[in-house]
Amino acid sequence: MPFLPVTPEELGGQPDFIIVTGDAYVDHPSFGTAIISRVLEAEGFSVAILPQPEYRSCEAFKKFGKPRLAFLVNSGNIDSMVAHYTVAKKRRNDDYYSPGGKAGYRPDRAVIVYCNRIREAYGDIPIIIGGVEASTRRFAHYDYWTDSVRRSILVDSRADILTYGMGENILRRLAFLLDKGVPVRKIRDVRGTVFMESREFCPHFESAFIGEYDDLKTDKKEYAKAFRIQNENQDPFYGKALVEGYDNKILVQNPPMHPLTTEELDKVYALPYMRAYHPMYEKDGGIPAIQEVQFSITHNRGCFGNCNFCSIAFHQGRTVTSRSVESCLEEAKLLTKLPGFKGYIHDVGGPSANFRGNYCEKAKKAGVCKNKNCLTPSICKNMKVDHEEYLDLLKKVEAVPGVKKVFVRSGLRYDYMLADKNDDFFRKIVKDHVSGQLKVAPEHCSNHVLKLMGKPSIETYDRFKAKFYKITEELGKEQYLVPYLMSSHPGSTLEDAIELALYLKKNRINPEQVQDFYPTPGTASTCMFWTGLDPFTGEAVFVPKDYEEKRQQRALLQWYKPENHDTVRKALYRAGRQDLIGFGPDCLVKPRVLSKEKSYGRKDTKKPQGKPLGKKPHGKKK
Repeated sequence: MPFLPVTPEELGGQPDFIIVTGDAYVDHPSFGTAIISRVLEAEGFSVAILPQPEYRSCEAFKKFGKPRLAFLVNSGNIDSMVAHYTVAKKRRNDDYYSPGGKAGYRPDRAVIVYCNRIREAYGDIPIIIGGVEASTRRFAHYDYWTDSVRRSILVDSRADILTYGMGENILRRLAFLLDKGVPVRKIRDVRGTVFMESREFCPHFESAFIGEYDDLKTDKKEYAKAFRIQNENQDPFYGKALVEGYDNKILVQNPPMHPLTTEELDKVYALPYMRAYHPMYEKDGGIPAIQEVQFSITHNRGCFGNCNFCSIAFHQGRTVTSRSVESCLEEAKLLTKLPGFKGYIHDVGGPSANFRGNYCEKAKKAGVCKNKNCLTPSICKNMKVDHEEYLDLLKKVEAVPGVKKVFVRSGLRYDYMLADKNDDFFRKIVKDHVSGQLKVAPEHCSNHVLKLMGKPSIETYDRFKAKFYKITEELGKEQYLVPYLMSSHPGSTLEDAIELALYLKKNRINPEQVQDFYPTPGTASTCMFWTGLDPFTGEAVFVPKDYEEKRQQRALLQWYKPENHDTVRKALYRAGRQDLIGFGPDCLVKPRVLSKEKSYGRKDTKKPQGKPLGKKPHGKKK
């Protein structure tokens, strides 16, 4: 099948829907625009794609004329602000979802900008927004880039309907109603949608009031309470409609749409994707984001791991649904026929690669447990820990003619792996599916920080690590674990960062990359960052916000790098841990005389003593 129209000439008439996206046009099922456009096409609707339009005026939005039914707007696969700015709020120079990987093709807050340009061009025309940027900002939310609580993106964008979560069935239903002539402002009972109404409106579903925006933007206790209510109602089995107040109007979120069944998910991935970026980008060097996913297979959705710093549970939900083994095999066979395929499938995964949809009978019938996690602080007794089906999937994919090797590069939930009493899956992963390095995410070593992250204890990681290297040695292989680590998460003090540095040194781990906590909308950790409260317990949480302390926590995770030594010394003096400056086996850095007096954050601290290391006397040459 050809790419969907990107010019009026290719379309040859008025489209039913125009999809406006902040990404370049890549027709691959790893891209939300591709999935939604093909789903609508399969339902008989005509769809035009308007990727990364020139946003400084409304002219580009008139390219196809008015759509018959609606504009559909998203920012792309990732949040436009995250795409543009580092955690230090510095502008990025690249954008892997844009031509040639160059930044500047989309605006900040892309959904808002695009919608306002559409209103400028066409006035009162149906606009539906979705994708991760809209989904995670559907309520009043803390905005890290302005350090304030912003209104729902539905208010600022002036769209008619916001869709949240995975949108296939939501948009099928909306398209059906619009096609039948139902005015967009009369569509008020579709699950997975958010809309604005007058105060007199009565939601179709049982509802809960979460607060007034004017209170939520100033009262941190009310904000934390509102987040908890939102979190408690994200399950389609028991979630209520939620209401938020804005002056003389209310924002209404209908309960979540039920996840796609296995059969429905199979049909989505069987649609006729081109599995490539549009040829118009060839002159610019293509779209870098396709490289990792082009020869990968997504076999599941949702994540019951529910890490507090991750928005997947808020966006995709905690219910895991999986494609059938047969569907994945058909995709594997298709991959072997694509240009450029060299025999290697880069991943068979998803949000967490080793989750399948048969994990809990209770969740299937009544939804995931409210205010309880499946895996932390310990794995629920009702959890069915079984990798048999995933193991079978991997074996069958690697047996497909033309496939030389299958890798698993998505995150593996290692506590779930350890809980499996059958070691076959663990051994299989180590033996056949690691490309020299296995990426895992312990994130920290301090258990009270890990608890606030929603992660398992460090003892669990240590057991996993020991088992991994034991099996690796038994197989006669040379393979390594690459741990993801995070600094400055809410709850992490300077002392915790020092504890982590000592743990890394003791275990001879020198991480090349570390991540400073990035407060993005829709996560419990971001709520903690803004409010200083744990939204689930109401208890106070220490939040490292001081620039210098954040810099020191990050440097401690890479204490071994010479360029970090001065910062590490400052951190150790600030924490009163001068015992870790020296030449002993437990020391993190050596002492050094500074050229000028500098404060180390403690008034009673004296300048460190010792001779300069590795420097020649000034004015002398050899």
